[in-house]
Amino acid sequence: MIHDLKKQGLSVTSIARKVGCDRKTVRKYLELGLEGPTYGPRQPRDRLLDPFEGYLRE
Repeated sequence: MIHDLKKQGLSVTSIARKVGCDRKTVRKYLELGLEGPTYGPRQPRDRLLDPFEGYLRE
């Protein structure tokens, strides 16, 4: 929506008023472009039971 309003010729301030967010937020999304956020795979975490797994299996 922000990009569409910018293509219509609205200023950053008027876009911020229309969308209901801060001007800096509008600038941020205009600089990012149309790409969505990219997330990478998460690193596996240590389990709390790992040190006691041998004991529990016995």
